[in-house]
Amino acid sequence: MSTSAEASPGRMPRQIPYIIGNEACERFSFYGMRNILVPFLISSVLLAYLPDQAAREGAAKDLFHSFVIGVYFFPLLGGWLSDRYFGKYNTVLWFSLIYCAGHACLAMFESHATGFYTGLFLIALGSGGIKPLVVTFCGDQFDQTNKSKAKVVFDAFYWIINFGSFFASLLMPLVLRNWGPAWAFGIPGILMFIATLIFWAGRKKYVNVPPSRGTDPDSFLNIVRSALLGKGVGIGTLVAAVGVIGAVVMLALWALKFAGVAAWPEAWGFVITACLALGAVIAGVGFGASLQLERARGLHPDAAIEGVRSVLRILIVFALVTPFWSLFDQKASTWVIQGRAMFVPGDAWWWPSFLIQPPTALMGTEEYTKQISAAAAQMQSLNPLMVMLLIPFNNLVLYPALRRMGFNVTALRRMGWGIAISALSWIVAGLLQLQMDDGEKVSLAWQTLPYLLLTFGEVLVSATALEFAYSQAPMTMKGVIMAFWYLTSTFGGLWVLLTNASVRDPAVIGWIQGQGWTENAFLMFFFAGFAFVAALAFALYARTYPMQDNYRTAA
Repeated sequence: MSTSAEASPGRMPRQIPYIIGNEACERFSFYGMRNILVPFLISSVLLAYLPDQAAREGAAKDLFHSFVIGVYFFPLLGGWLSDRYFGKYNTVLWFSLIYCAGHACLAMFESHATGFYTGLFLIALGSGGIKPLVVTFCGDQFDQTNKSKAKVVFDAFYWIINFGSFFASLLMPLVLRNWGPAWAFGIPGILMFIATLIFWAGRKKYVNVPPSRGTDPDSFLNIVRSALLGKGVGIGTLVAAVGVIGAVVMLALWALKFAGVAAWPEAWGFVITACLALGAVIAGVGFGASLQLERARGLHPDAAIEGVRSVLRILIVFALVTPFWSLFDQKASTWVIQGRAMFVPGDAWWWPSFLIQPPTALMGTEEYTKQISAAAAQMQSLNPLMVMLLIPFNNLVLYPALRRMGFNVTALRRMGWGIAISALSWIVAGLLQLQMDDGEKVSLAWQTLPYLLLTFGEVLVSATALEFAYSQAPMTMKGVIMAFWYLTSTFGGLWVLLTNASVRDPAVIGWIQGQGWTENAFLMFFFAGFAFVAALAFALYARTYPMQDNYRTAA
């Protein structure tokens, strides 16, 4: 599809409301099902075969993070199809229809494992497929004449994501509790269908940057291929080969279990193995290409080579952000499970009992569990609510105040501080867990503090990264670089699965208990330390990162 509209010079593009409206409904649909997934799985017949509550909670966490890994892996597919073949508009529209089908499966098959897990796969495919494209499609509506409006729209974009997420997080646990899973998963499906209609309605107004269709001889992959293979074997070629061979070996060792050979850790299933293999390929090929990128000079224009160098630098930034996502995504699993063991302070005058209702002693065990599960899941609504408050606070109050004090609030500095503050939120959550492990009754309201710290970190990292990733990527690689940005969440989920698998080893559990800790408390402090180390590494790398400006040139 060719360009059908152009942004008015210096003004806000009039097609933006269609994209924002689509995103609001799509985010409601996604978070509506995502934020009830763990409590639903713990109490569902799908995990009834497991012997006790702890086993069901562990399995629910693993299923949730495997789903999240899929959601943030499929952006690679969506970005590739968009950039190479179909363009952003067509790819978003088609994947949205797959997304709708996934919601329908969840609503119809809540007690049928094959149907339900098929629905999760389709949602991961559909949601992941469109994820890198909607943001970049929004950025395509701007050029050099009105790029100053882009930051406002990116912030509004992130704000509207959280507007949809807030109401989904608040209402869907109530629907699950009162009306059951068919409605709780069906209503988000209806919202996704509305999102698709809104996006389709703006089809005649969009600026559509045509796909490369594989005809660009100076694409990212072609230049990397020239650097690695164009002038014989070099040290970079060997590094890339080690990464690829390592990936193949990992997958082969995992596959040997079907032949009865235990050559790979049993707890490292296909999801973990595939993610490790993908990481080995990306790290090996990326580092290898960076070592001998100059070999591509003369075979490709200098500007294209520098564009690839820029992308490789961005990938290092992205890698250092992955620990943040290992913390952030656990608010829908680990923190919900922690909240289920707290008590709801329903008698307090300030507690919103009309929304987050406390269970009572008169309830039966099943009803009591549903009530406390709903309350713990509803606490997630604090995250988007605080985002909607913090984004204008940061832009209107905090950042101007810091600039007046002489601090240059760059995108990379915001992201580095965001990782550190998110780590602090897990210190607080760990302290709450220690109190609970000592037998104290801890109010669910105390989770407000770690939610506030985590949300502040999220705004500094994720909202900033939307603008950073778009501005740093060369024009022909924006869809792919956004796919790599979302892949950071896949590796964040990988760290969670690897850590959970490791602590289930009897020797590790014995060591943790020998220190006088429970598994939950240990994991909370472990992830906090992991993120603090990542924040320090991020700060060191950011000192040498050269910022780029890759907005579209005005027509």
